[in-house]
Amino acid sequence: MIFYTLNEMIMKPLQRKADKICEILKKTYPDVKTQLRHDNPFELLVATILSAQCTDKQVNAVTPKLF
Repeated sequence: MIFYTLNEMIMKPLQRKADKICEILKKTYPDVKTQLRHDNPFELLVATILSAQCTDKQVNAVTPKLF
């Protein structure tokens, strides 16, 4: 019960704040596209992590072999 209450007290305001930030970003950058090729959010996550270590071009070359 206490965990649920604390979770509601902490997570609900954070979720509202995150939603507001996403709304602002979508209005500011309506046509943004990533250079990383992906078919789903998981592939984008993996490609993003890999791109921290090399170029997007290299990531795009290796990710088809991963998925």
